[in-house]
Amino acid sequence: MVSHHTSVGTPYAPHDEEDKKAMLDAIGVADVEELYSLPSELQYDGSFGIEPRSEQRTIQEVSSLLQHNEDVIEFLGRGHYTHYVPSLVDHLSDRSEFLTSYTQYQPEVSQGFLQALFEYQSVFSELTGLPVVNCSLNDPATALGEAARMAARVRAADGDTILIPETLPDRQHEVLHTYVDATGISIQSYAYNDGVTDPAAIEEHVDEDILMIYTPSPTILGTIEPNLEQIGNLASDHDALFCVGSDPVALSILESPESVGADIAIGNAGVLGMQTSYGFDVGFFATRDDFIRQLPGRLVGATTDADNNRAYTMVLQTRLQHIRRERATSNICTNAAWAALRSVMHAAMLGPQGLVNLASTCIEAPKQLADELDSIQGIDAPVHDQHHFREFVCRTEKSAAHIADQLLDEGCAVHVIDDHQIQICVTDMNREHSDKLVSAVKQAVYGRAVQ
Repeated sequence: MVSHHTSVGTPYAPHDEEDKKAMLDAIGVADVEELYSLPSELQYDGSFGIEPRSEQRTIQEVSSLLQHNEDVIEFLGRGHYTHYVPSLVDHLSDRSEFLTSYTQYQPEVSQGFLQALFEYQSVFSELTGLPVVNCSLNDPATALGEAARMAARVRAADGDTILIPETLPDRQHEVLHTYVDATGISIQSYAYNDGVTDPAAIEEHVDEDILMIYTPSPTILGTIEPNLEQIGNLASDHDALFCVGSDPVALSILESPESVGADIAIGNAGVLGMQTSYGFDVGFFATRDDFIRQLPGRLVGATTDADNNRAYTMVLQTRLQHIRRERATSNICTNAAWAALRSVMHAAMLGPQGLVNLASTCIEAPKQLADELDSIQGIDAPVHDQHHFREFVCRTEKSAAHIADQLLDEGCAVHVIDDHQIQICVTDMNREHSDKLVSAVKQAVYGRAVQ
């Protein structure tokens, strides 16, 4: 029996000293502090040591501190991309009806949010060509992990190997490993050739033990994958699932995952509606009708109410908190619904032609910038003889780290890939600064300012 004595502590954890002692005795511990191992400097000693300040003074001091930040133009990408987000997205998504809405379990009080999530699913179904889209996941990394686990659940034949590209970012590889570590699934990498998948390299790995092949397009190098249909056929011939990674801007202009035989499409929906935060994204997940019962997360559906009015409700909830443990498909605890809301708002404001126009910029801008950089002696751009989307790799005769440091001194940030390669990302947000980057590269290469 739990005591309701609340003179000390919180009513949400209403254990008195007698209750605590009984629990500690049961686990053989003398004191609660023994359950934790915190360095003394991190332990709260009753004071934060912060001088009280008024709101006005606090704003002044923080503003003064922020003035010390360097004003850098980012030409960074590799999975994190910034596109202009219309102010209307901020104004609409900040409405209290959206901000205060937890998971939309009660349709009678959540019709607006449920409709928005239904539209989100509809937009991504149209972009991917796949009929079933859940109403979001945490990020692209967890989407890949969920795809691997779903492949293990739906595949009829035996198999326990996932094939991934050798260029898969470390953060995604680590999350994937965490998801499959206790399942008996193994992970193998396949090689790239000139920045894209080498079908011959995949064929060397493909046998009856292959569970799923994952291929992104665009790749982390910015290249557009030309071999998707061939890879899809390889997967199909060996009863493996084919998973394609992409994003909504790219999908508005590239071939749809469904058209190349994909069973699953995943990626980052946060390229729309979200500012780059280098970690906070929203993952999308689309698949075929056959796998709907194995889908992770939740689905919103359209129906009619008692008065025959159109209404929206959760029609499938397969996570652990909702159904019996043995039938659950996922233990996902959040689905980033508010971020998904912003993504679909942004997509709706752009419209089909606006999305295509933005995607066209993501093809034209890097091509133009690469051509200008390639004219500089000592720079080879792009390294890969492929079509590119948003970003590309440059080869430098001088040390890539030295070039990048010089660019940073001039207020431009780029990725260093290895000793003699840098990667540059250009979108609608930094395209106007391309001339400054070209000028800075010339100065870094030639050792002097060049007009």
